[in-house]
Amino acid sequence: MTGLANEAAADIRYAYKASLIGAAHQFELTGEGLSWRIGGKAGVWPYRDIAAIRLSYRPVSMQSRRFRADIEHANRQRIAILSTSWQTVALVAPQDKDYCAFITQLHQRIEKAGAKAALIGGIGPKLYAGGIVLLTLVAVAISGLLVRAVATGELAGALFLVGFAALFAWQIGGFVRRNRPRTYTFNRLPATLLP
Repeated sequence: MTGLANEAAADIRYAYKASLIGAAHQFELTGEGLSWRIGGKAGVWPYRDIAAIRLSYRPVSMQSRRFRADIEHANRQRIAILSTSWQTVALVAPQDKDYCAFITQLHQRIEKAGAKAALIGGIGPKLYAGGIVLLTLVAVAISGLLVRAVATGELAGALFLVGFAALFAWQIGGFVRRNRPRTYTFNRLPATLLP
């Protein structure tokens, strides 16, 4: 009986609401594997059957500190785990500590099970390269407009462009820096992709 109590105590749970209307997404790390319940669907994925985990930084309008873990089963099914949860119409609560603990423990259990899961950080390389090209074009365009504004004596326009460029670099720069494509190991999770 003591063994069962210790095993139950070792189970770790995490839940979040992806939208205000939908049901909570519930996850649990059990002795059998990753147990999940999303809406009317549920399942248990043995840790050895988890084929890949992708960690990324995915801010949206009301969730500026939102992180995401996409978990892929060997049969190509996928589930996503987010670090924020909808509370009310205007409140999205960060769950940084619980999310980080759950994701860290998930990695440890997959490693202990001897799975050969692909551990991927950031967004895909093609999407990342496309984003870098787009950012370069925007930077060239803003620089051209800034030079023209200074040359024609439009100081208000030049100040607006400098302010816009600073805000753009602050907002987009963090996303690009954090989501650089990479691989990682079970014992060295990327700190920039965890809260």
